[in-house]
Amino acid sequence: MAEQSNELKKLATIATDLQLPAELRIRAIESMGRIGTHEALLTLLELAGNDGLISKERELALKQAREIIKSGR
Repeated sequence: MAEQSNELKKLATIATDLQLPAELRIRAIESMGRIGTHEALLTLLELAGNDGLISKERELALKQAREIIKSGR
C-alpha cells in the first residue's frame, strides 16, 4: 500500500509540473485513473480543483475521478 501511495505522489508531482510537456502530465493523470483506488480518486479530485493547471488537464482529472466512481472500486 505504501508503494502505491509513493507512486501516486510521484504521478501527482508530474501532473502538476508545468515545466514538463503536456503529454507527460496527461499520461500521469491517466495512470492515476488506472490505479483506481480511493486515494487515487482523492488525488485526482485535488488535481481537478487546482487552478494552476491547464483546464484540459483539470477536466481530464475530473473525468478519471468520475470513472473510478462509476467502477465502484
